[in-house]
Amino acid sequence: MSPDEQLYALDSLLSQHNLQTLFQPVFSIAQRDLHGYEALSRGPADSYLHTPQALFETAQRAGRRTELERACRHAACLRFHEMNLPGKLFLNVSPEALLAPKQSSGSTLALMHSLGIPAHRVVIELTEDMPTGNTAMLAGALACYRSQGFAIALDDLGAGYSSLKLWSELRPEYVKIDRHFIDGIHHDSVKREFVGAILNMAKASRARVIAEGIEQPEELQTLADMGIDLVQGYLLSHPLPAPSHTPDFLNVGAA
Repeated sequence: MSPDEQLYALDSLLSQHNLQTLFQPVFSIAQRDLHGYEALSRGPADSYLHTPQALFETAQRAGRRTELERACRHAACLRFHEMNLPGKLFLNVSPEALLAPKQSSGSTLALMHSLGIPAHRVVIELTEDMPTGNTAMLAGALACYRSQGFAIALDDLGAGYSSLKLWSELRPEYVKIDRHFIDGIHHDSVKREFVGAILNMAKASRARVIAEGIEQPEELQTLADMGIDLVQGYLLSHPLPAPSHTPDFLNVGAA
């Protein structure tokens, strides 16, 4: 598909509201229960824009990244409401979208009110797929969300540009450990030391830690033994249009 055709496909997708939302569960080991869902967006299944990489890279080139993110959040909230899903809803937001000049203050809260979803059930998950130049402005924008009742999560801790600095300055309610440090953690002492340090810092900042990208039972067991409570990954569930609520596989850490 040529660049012009990609842009035309993006324009059609946005104008026709043709986004698909998948939900990947976040489970609590301690509670043996669902904690919430991360909403993940896809383009039409038979199109070039189906994968998130193609979808968001095309929007970035077109200067429509913020518009796409707003459409994704809107579609995710509608679908979450229609399916009457339990737990919290994690919505991905980039720093670029959060600080966009056209970002309407209170628009997310107004959407939640219209759907009857309390703000305390929604977590604004800050992605770090691009540099964050103005931390003070970012902190101010997130403070606005907090004042409305939303919680904040920091994604991919340990990767990207300045995640530890952002953690110390933004003080999110949740931090997600980058999957690099989860992969093979059961036979990598350095990764266990890193995750242990994250847990200690989380206690000091009163943040909840989410381990994502879990694909092996040994990884899950090791994380449970270390005291990780919230977990997410393909071992537990792939992102699905109609996800399961039942964590019948969370039989770890019970001894």
